Parts: sequence; C-alpha cells; structure tokens
Amino acid sequence: MKKLKIGIIGVGRLGYEHACNIANRVPGSELVAIADANFDRAKQVAEELGVSAVYNDPKELCADPNVEAVAIITNTASHVEMIKIAMDAGKHVFCEKPLADTVEKCKEAEAIIAAHPELTFMLGFMRRYDHSYQVAKKKMENGDIGDVILVRCYSQDPISIIEGTLEYAPRSGGQFIDMSIHDFDLIRWLTGSEVKELWATGGCYEFKQYKDWDDGDNVSGLMKMENDAMAFFFAGRAAAHGSHVETEIVGTRGTLRIASVPTDSLVEVMSQHGICRECYQDFITRWHDAYITEIEEFCDCVATGRKATPGVIDGTQSTKIAFRCKESFLTDKKLTLE
Repeated sequence: MKKLKIGIIGVGRLGYEHACNIANRVPGSELVAIADANFDRAKQVAEELGVSAVYNDPKELCADPNVEAVAIITNTASHVEMIKIAMDAGKHVFCEKPLADTVEKCKEAEAIIAAHPELTFMLGFMRRYDHSYQVAKKKMENGDIGDVILVRCYSQDPISIIEGTLEYAPRSGGQFIDMSIHDFDLIRWLTGSEVKELWATGGCYEFKQYKDWDDGDNVSGLMKMENDAMAFFFAGRAAAHGSHVETEIVGTRGTLRIASVPTDSLVEVMSQHGICRECYQDFITRWHDAYITEIEEFCDCVATGRKATPGVIDGTQSTKIAFRCKESFLTDKKLTLE
C-alpha cells in the first residue's frame, strides 16, 4: 500500500503523540518532516523517530516536495494561517481542534478550503473515532434506541494535572472553546441537528483565579436542538478520580451510556479501602486508539478521494456554539445560536 507522506507542524505534548502515531502506528502513513518553533524540540523528536527533514519555519516544511500532507498541531490562534500555508502549497491537511479562536477566522478557513476542492481537509475531533462512540453511533443509526431525546456529556480533567492546566488557562480560550467544544461536536453528531437555543452557567468553585480570565473552573449548559432533542454538558478542571469523559444518549426506546466509569481495564482492586477501579489520569491515554484511527481515516480519505469528516463546517459550528455559551455564561441569559 502506498503510504501518505506527512509532515507535522508542532510536536508538543499532543503533537508528539500524533508524530509517533504517523511514524509507527498508522500503516498508511509515513512521517517525512517535522517543524516546530522550538527547533531543538523538533530535532529531538526527529532523531527519535528517524526523520531527516527538520524545520523551524512551517513554510519551509510545506514547500518540501517530499511532503504530501500536513498535520497541524499548533496553538489554536495559528491554525487558519497554517491551513492557508499548507493548502496554498498543494498539501492535504489534518488540523487539530478547535478550528480557530474566532468565528471570523473559521469563515476564513472555509474560504481557503473551498478554494482547494482537490485537497482533503479533516479536523481532529477524535472522539468520533473512538471505538465505543462508533459502536454507539451505529446502534443509533440502526434505530436501537429510537429517536434521540437527550444527549448528556461530562468532560472532566484530573486534579493531578492542575498545575499545567492553570499555566495554560489564560491563553486556552476558556472552558467552552478549549474543553467543551469536543462535547459540542458530539452533541451535533449524535443528534444530527444544530443548536437552536442554549443557556450556560458555572463558576469558580475551587480555583478562584479563573474569574480573572472571565472563565469558570466548572461550567455546564443546556441546549435545545433544531429537531427538539435536548442536550446537557458539564466541564470541570479538577476531578479527584482522574480524566473522565462520559456520554449518555437517551432515546424513545432505550439508552446508551459510554464510559460511565472511566477506566482503562476491567480490573477491580479489592483492598482495605474497599473495591475500586482505577481511572485514566490523562486524556492522551484515554484517546490513544482514537488518535490512531482518525489519522488512518485521513489517509484513506486522501487515497480514495472520499470527503473527510469532521470537516471545516463542523469546526465553524462548534466554535459558534462555544462562543455563544461563553456569552451566555457571562450574561446569564438564554440565547439562540445566531
């Protein structure tokens, strides 16, 4: 099988995971180039993974004739600029979520991608490619639970990583765009509908400094979809038990639950403390297989010419929801999406 030659821009924590997957875990891909503003980091990862082409300028990577596709794993504010550089150079693009840090930039991305219909673009909402979510989606499509009444989403980061979370928080964009946007994508995907009305709330329950950033450490919201399905989401930054992403889909003839206990095995520990199941302590471990599967899908879409999903419109819609939730959170008002 011909391998897709991919260059990666950004090899921080998540970028490193993608780089390792492209180099070693996705049969249809070959990692041929690495770029990072931290050139020493780029060289370190390149040496580890056996990549000879190393850059600190993404334009140089995108100009490399050996690169057929580019994986963009940079900060959110730079995504649209990176997409333009890559696509103008004739490269297929995989870009991590969120699409952009403003709705206006999302629209710019739509125009860039529309100008290159011959190229594949895919956005990295990896939860769609997690095995459990794919099984649930198939059951829904089969009519196993009837029509969707409610989608309930929990996303909680562990208290064990709070130092890094707090360091990143001022430039993260906030809970809604940085964290809950995954749930917004799931809600749209699982209901097959767009948001009609929403109301978001929350506060600074444990870490009061979030107020300085017009944010909350724990936030939640209610939504009414255009097809009348309901949705509820909750996002927290300091779960005592670990990294916890849970989803429930309530239908007219049944209910599906995904990861109500966020554990990586079926092992139960029985001790003087009782019986427990140990939880994931970081998001990369939880979504390891999904990150691989989404790159496999990207490579297959390039090879076959199929349209990749999630796409740019999914990025725009989720970003719209995130910013309207932020506005609702700050004003304590129920809002429509537009």
